Amino acid sequence: MDPPVNATVQARRRYLRPAALTAVIFFSVSGGPYGLEPVINLVGAQNALLLVLITPLLWAVPVILMVLELNGMMPRNGGYYQWVKTGLGPMWGFFEGWWTWLYMFVDLAIYPVLFVEYTTFFFPEVSAIRYPVCLAIVWLCAGLNLLGILPVGRSSVAFGSAVMFPFVLLFVVAFRNGLSVHPAGMMAGHGSPAISAVGMGLFVVMWNYLGWDNSSTFAGEVDRPVRSYLVSIAWAFGLILGTYALSILAAMQTEMDPATLEREGFPSLGVQIGGRSMAGLLAAGGMASALGLFVANLLSVSRLPKAMSDDGCLPSFFRKVDRRRGTPYVSIIACASVVSGMVLWHFEDLLIIDVVLYGCALFLEFFALVTLRRRQPGGERPFRIPLSPKGLIAMTCLPALCFLAGIAALAANESIHTDALVFAAASLCTAPVAWRAARQRGPG
Repeated sequence: MDPPVNATVQARRRYLRPAALTAVIFFSVSGGPYGLEPVINLVGAQNALLLVLITPLLWAVPVILMVLELNGMMPRNGGYYQWVKTGLGPMWGFFEGWWTWLYMFVDLAIYPVLFVEYTTFFFPEVSAIRYPVCLAIVWLCAGLNLLGILPVGRSSVAFGSAVMFPFVLLFVVAFRNGLSVHPAGMMAGHGSPAISAVGMGLFVVMWNYLGWDNSSTFAGEVDRPVRSYLVSIAWAFGLILGTYALSILAAMQTEMDPATLEREGFPSLGVQIGGRSMAGLLAAGGMASALGLFVANLLSVSRLPKAMSDDGCLPSFFRKVDRRRGTPYVSIIACASVVSGMVLWHFEDLLIIDVVLYGCALFLEFFALVTLRRRQPGGERPFRIPLSPKGLIAMTCLPALCFLAGIAALAANESIHTDALVFAAASLCTAPVAWRAARQRGPG
């Protein structure tokens, strides 16, 4: 058995404060508007703006409220795994952890690919060595996580500044003469988009708003977690919603082809609005966004295997923690190793698998919320959603409808994305097999 982490290390670990936590939550969810580019080409600028404004009300706000209540009840490492295990029992807690672990592998694989895409703005030849560059990003970010939660928090603040500065400049230049809408370009050619396009557009927007529960896995390493999460999530939500909406409005000021924006990303919009120098800033911001997203999400997922291993659900070597820094180094290295083999997948397929796995795990958290409210109505809740159990069920229906609408729209037309849906369904079915194997290992 590993020796316990000493009190000095534990005190040092509980030190992530609201400013750094806001940056980590920002990157756990968003990383800026990068990744929204396909939505405009799929459904048109007006519909994209509606999706960006309406989807968070149905998809993100209920999740945020759920996270604040459950995290306030159980502010300890493991987050959502602890909530579901407490509310629904060990088996469903295992399913929650397993599905989230799989989804995070898929999610993490997206960001090195995005980093390479934005790097090609400066060095086009990088596309020829895409895989080695992706591997370098994976292990660079893993190394930063091995240094501990404080370096991750500080780097997230730096990456966040690098992401936001180009967009603030873009907004200032785009709206210096007021808001206007061009009838051509972004607004042209999109009457009633096909149902499959709407489904894919909805999935892209949902992906850009998922992950609010990810930051709960290291709550035991946050200073004054109840208050810190409340403040930090509020700031992060406002920042994300504002930048998404303003980015689409900025695109609507131009006459550029939406297909060009999807193909070349926000640097192409920068060329239209502010010239080559602004495009360079946006490309650099995209690189910082990919790094920040990977670092923050690896921090989140690396705490999960240790919590599950502590319960006997995963092999005991996942419990190993660096005595000096308090980091679960075996878990970090294992996660980085799996992701290294997944960066060859296509972005669209990764995104669909990502949202499906995340959605199924998310609804277990909502079920845990309702169950705990019924079983422990008088339990301590520093933050309490002002709804009855029936009201909580109605609230859960909002993200469920959003989730099912996206899947139904994609499944309505057989396309290249059908394989991704099938793979996601098969991945969900591995949880009972893994649980059976965990049970055979002995009591947890």
